[in-house]
Amino acid sequence: MDTKTIAIVGGGITGLSAAFYLQQMIRNNGLNYKMKLIEASPRLGGKINTLKRDGYTIERGPDSLLSRKESIMKLIDELDLTDEIIHNDTGQSYILINNKLHKMPTGAYMGVPKQISTLFTLDAVSITGKIRAFGDLVKRRSKMEGQDQSLGSFIRHRFGNELVDKIIDPLLSGIYSGDLDQMSLMATFPNFYELEQKYGSLVKGLKNTLPAPNKKAPKNRSGIFISFKDGLETLVHRISDRLESNTVRLNTYVDHIEKKDRHYHLLLSSGEVVKAESIIMATQHDAIPEMFSQYTFFDTFNDIPITSSANVVLSFDQEDLKKDIDGTGFLVSKTSDVNITACTWTHKKWPTTTPKGKALVRCYVGRPETPELVDLSDKELVDLVLKDLKKTMKVKAKPEFYVVTRWKNSRPQYNVGHLEKISKVREQTKENLPGVYLAGSSYEGAGIPDCVAQGKKAAEQAFSYLK
Repeated sequence: MDTKTIAIVGGGITGLSAAFYLQQMIRNNGLNYKMKLIEASPRLGGKINTLKRDGYTIERGPDSLLSRKESIMKLIDELDLTDEIIHNDTGQSYILINNKLHKMPTGAYMGVPKQISTLFTLDAVSITGKIRAFGDLVKRRSKMEGQDQSLGSFIRHRFGNELVDKIIDPLLSGIYSGDLDQMSLMATFPNFYELEQKYGSLVKGLKNTLPAPNKKAPKNRSGIFISFKDGLETLVHRISDRLESNTVRLNTYVDHIEKKDRHYHLLLSSGEVVKAESIIMATQHDAIPEMFSQYTFFDTFNDIPITSSANVVLSFDQEDLKKDIDGTGFLVSKTSDVNITACTWTHKKWPTTTPKGKALVRCYVGRPETPELVDLSDKELVDLVLKDLKKTMKVKAKPEFYVVTRWKNSRPQYNVGHLEKISKVREQTKENLPGVYLAGSSYEGAGIPDCVAQGKKAAEQAFSYLK
């Protein structure tokens, strides 16, 4: 039997998931296939990056997984990691509005009210703003006729500007580090459109589809977010350990990919050439046009914007937090005069990450309109964050240590028309490059569970193609 090779370009969670599931399929079918995962950096895991320091567990990238996502829970089970799971401690979260912390409204989904009574509890929203938000109950349905629109224009039409700017925008735009008024409704929250079309109102739709809150549930219950006892990178290490030896190549770029008859030649930075019958491109979209430079349809990817962000982790003695608010953190509305976009009180959200008597605070910096902040020096970023914490939490002490992590050009933006662009490129890829598959945070969901699902799907497509 001829040996067939599948190349996976990119060793983030998408590429690792693809490799894990491909290996399963190859073994289960007893086929003589080989798999090569090629990663440009010296480590696997992409944005999943856990640092251990002085008894702290510090996440330099994402800090959790959403437990209600089936793709990630299934992978955790298959990796025998269920016993390693920890849940976040729940607690009150806040929004910084006009430089004052307000409690995050209960009875809302992503800031969108799921019951009318929620509007009466929003002390940060004026009477005029509340009356306008009631418009969701009577406003006409969107007439998209198959066309995409911005998430911002859709939400503003239903609730007005004040509720959106103060409450909804910090939540929705924060997920993608994007601009609400540029983001694609159908690529980010298509369920909002579906609810509006079915029920004529988002409030009515959420009330009819989301479970009612359990009033008997204890206040300090475990949350819906999970991690692992030894940090989120546990997931990366376990997948890596399960892969066969000689599967992974680190510190190796793919300079160029050529199609020759029924094979692909991957020209590596080492000077070597890997021949493959199928390729899973698990890299960010902006890397692909250069690798496939002879195929101009990939130039569409140059029109998909990318944003940058930084996170600054600060360690304190708990007594230094004079205003140690009982909660897990806060988001920041654009009405506030600060540079940070969010702050997590990690020692309260994830108590096992922090030694007793210590506090760990993680702040995020970087909006689409202020990308230059990410390029500040470590000291400048820390000073900027401390200035904002002094305003919001009365923190005057210097941190015992800090960790600054920059994610340059690493947040693909799903702007209006995103799904149409991706669909056209995929059609042309199928026609011109059979056996090449695209997967990852640039396409159909930026969260870890979404990337796992895309990696698995790409593995199934590549395996089916070779068979």
